Amino acid sequence: MPDLNPEAVISELLSTWRAALDQATTLDALESIRVDALGRKGKLAEISKGFGKLSPEERSRIGKVLNGAKQELESSLDTRKAALEAVALNARLESEWLDLTVPAAGIRPGHLHPVTQVQREIEELFVSLGFAIMDGPEVEKEYYNFDALNIPGDHPARDMQDTFWLHSDRWAPDDRRLLRTHTSPVQIRALEKLGAPLKMIAPGRVFRNEAVDPSHEHTFYQLEGMMVDRDVSVAHLIYFMKTLLSAIFHRDVTVRLRPGFFPFVEPGFELDIQCLICGGKGCPVCKQSGWVELLPCGLVHPAVLRSGGLDPDEWNGFAFGLGLTRLAMMRYAIDDIRQFAAGDLRFLNQF
Repeated sequence: MPDLNPEAVISELLSTWRAALDQATTLDALESIRVDALGRKGKLAEISKGFGKLSPEERSRIGKVLNGAKQELESSLDTRKAALEAVALNARLESEWLDLTVPAAGIRPGHLHPVTQVQREIEELFVSLGFAIMDGPEVEKEYYNFDALNIPGDHPARDMQDTFWLHSDRWAPDDRRLLRTHTSPVQIRALEKLGAPLKMIAPGRVFRNEAVDPSHEHTFYQLEGMMVDRDVSVAHLIYFMKTLLSAIFHRDVTVRLRPGFFPFVEPGFELDIQCLICGGKGCPVCKQSGWVELLPCGLVHPAVLRSGGLDPDEWNGFAFGLGLTRLAMMRYAIDDIRQFAAGDLRFLNQF
């Protein structure tokens, strides 16, 4: 036991260790302080070895001081260790932080838009049935969009299609252009180019000045289909339409065929499908009717055949047009058409 007062020695050592603890910035530094103070060969252990030379009263008094010093050091070491570990953890988290909402680096794998997926399926189906896939301009001439389809300028059917008319100094005053309101102009272009017999479909984007709501958009997709040959009847039309619907929905669907007026077909029909969103109970998509107008169709009007350069006494056919966007809504049970063109990846990545 040193000659100095043990209590004074312990007090001085505590002061030294407190200062060392305050300055320790690593766990290794804390371990060095612990070994120096509390180890088997540490300074407090050396002091306790001299207890045999003390009187019982001194041993009791100094023992309390020694135990108090040990408890203080152990508590301070634990507190300081926890603080340093927290700093180390924060530093590690900061360096290893990964924001799971940030897209991964590099090119991300993509996939087709839901409307495109439906379009590709229909194209594959009709190609297998011997149909050609045709295309036409989105900026269309008035003649092909209306006049050649038996919709002259004074025809009330023009009021059914609110149109985006275009103007340019490059076009003659009588050569009016517009954003096509349907894919039907491709019928005339295909007949002019290929003649008859002809089986074709024409998918594409169309535009109408619509009041936007859950079931109407100003920009959407349609698919036109036409078959021209000799002795084509409504029976051929019904066969191809049933084949189409069963292939798209992969199940039986409830449909109804009712008379409908379209200037480019005679007779004309509306093929409606029972709403697959609500099961026919009524919802915003079907306007609470339980039915969705899906597929206008009919036999090609003689005036359209003449516009395509054919003799209606020799040739006839059927035509249909369906809304690809609405078909995708039914296929994937989407209750708002505006989602398709919104560009929201959270929506698109579901398909």
